[in-house]
Parts: sequence; C-alpha cells; structure tokens
Amino acid sequence: MPEGLTRRRCGGRGARGIVRALAAGAALAVSAGCSGTTATPPAATAPKPMEPAQLTALHRLPPVTGLLFAPHLRGAEAQRKLAIACMAERGYRYAPVPPSKSPDGTDERPQPFGLESTAPRRAATPSVPPEAPPEPGSPESTDAYARALFGDEAERVTARGARLSVSRPGEGCLAEAETRVFGDGRMRWLQVRIRLFEAQEDARADVEKDVAFRAATTRWRECMDRAEVKAQDPVQVQRSLRSEEERRTGPVVTADLRCKAETGYLATAYERLAAAQQRWLDEHPDIGRDWKKLSARQEKAAGEVLGTQG
Repeated sequence: MPEGLTRRRCGGRGARGIVRALAAGAALAVSAGCSGTTATPPAATAPKPMEPAQLTALHRLPPVTGLLFAPHLRGAEAQRKLAIACMAERGYRYAPVPPSKSPDGTDERPQPFGLESTAPRRAATPSVPPEAPPEPGSPESTDAYARALFGDEAERVTARGARLSVSRPGEGCLAEAETRVFGDGRMRWLQVRIRLFEAQEDARADVEKDVAFRAATTRWRECMDRAEVKAQDPVQVQRSLRSEEERRTGPVVTADLRCKAETGYLATAYERLAAAQQRWLDEHPDIGRDWKKLSARQEKAAGEVLGTQG
C-alpha cells in the first residue's frame, strides 16, 4: 500500500514532502532538499509535452498493435445484423447494441510507457448503455433462447495461441453469423488475434532489453534525479499515483512529463517498440498474411450483408 504524504522541516521551515509508494515491488521516493529552492527548471526553459497529434502519430507506429486494434466496424455490424435475423427466424427478439462508430481505434490503443499527458484518457467511442437483462418470464430469459443464441455449451470451440486460448459458440446464431462472415477461417481469425495480443505483450517485454530504449530510460532517470524524484522508470511512476488529482497536478507527474519531453523518451520508446513488433511479424509471416486475407474476406462478406461496397 502506498504510504501517505509526509513533510520534513528544515531550519523550522516546511520543505517539500516525501512521497513514497510501492509499485511492482520497488519503492518510489520523491524528496526535495532544504535549500528553499526548487529543482524544477523555470517554465520558460522546460520543454513542452507532446501535442495530441504527435502522440497519436507515435501510437500508430507499432505494427502489431495497429493490426490488433483495427476496428472492422462493417464486419461487426454485419455479424450483428445476421444474428438478429437468425434469432428472429427462431421466434426471438435479439437486440444487441451496435458496434462503435469511432473512425479508428487510436484512443483505445495501449500506452505502455507510463503517462503521456495530464489529460484524462478519453474513450474512443461514446459510451453506450449495457444491454438490459431479460425480464423474468420473458422468452429472452429461457434456456431455449440461450441455446438458440449460443448453442449447446458442449459444442463450444476453442482457438489457441502460444499461451492463451479463447472459446466461442460452436453452434447457434452467433456462430452462424461469424461463419457467414469468415467461412472456414472463423477460428483462424480468432487465433490470429490471440497471437497478435501475445506478440504485443512479448514485444513490450523485449523492449526492456533494447540498447536504445535502456539509454533513453537512463536519460529520463537522470533528469528525474535532477528534479529530486527517485524512480526506476515511468511505469513505476504511473503505478505510484493514488488519485486522479495527483495524476493531473502532482509534482511527480510534472517531473515525469517534463523529463520525457526533455529526453525524447516517448519517441524512442515507441520507435523501439515498433521495431520489436516488426521483427515479430517478419518472423511470423503467416500471421500478417492470414490477417490480410481474412480481413478482405470479412469486408467482402460485410458488403454483401449490408448491401454496400468497400
């Protein structure tokens, strides 16, 4: 548990406090000297944090993440329409919420290198209300309805990656809708997405061993030392924050973002992550090939179902 904010007194005057938090098994200590002066450079000389457009450009660099977070809204809408029609044929009303109308998944993409701004992360799409639970005694509350939608539980099918696995209905209206869109590539599509998720996680771990990234982290740490903030890395800083107010206005965050700007930390981090992800794609050409093939199949089927083209 993070400890509370404490204050030291030197010569009878209040100094900056010491903030301690335990994050990932390491202590984050923020302290200031008793000289009565601040270690933070004047605002006029402090580099400005990146603009949102610059951050968005960095978020788009990692190619595995780009594939994983491609929205495929037309395919999702086609599956929704097919499932609704399928359930109607069985005498049931099925009304799932429509897929996101966001033009891309940029804002949903992970930010694996700590804070990037003091602004709260905005959702990529307007929030939609959850589907209302079926009313007791209604057709939608029956086992027959669930079987029509999800099929027999014993018939579920499973897609596996290197470490993870995900199961889906093997029959029922949801399975029929997915099969209409992907054909016999339905399970391969799910497996590709599992593998991409695993690759994203593996590449982030690999970056920690990258020489350029480690040098950028060292520069960031030295900058934080000059600001009298002791921290191992930006992820530790982020994990140490205990409130939204601290995230927006805390001195640790101010130092973190300033040092990222001063050292070019985020640019280096995303560039090295992109390189690690590209190496993975180069080593697994079947993933990129099948992703493109199945994406094209999905788009074609969606156009036929929705009565639109491309």
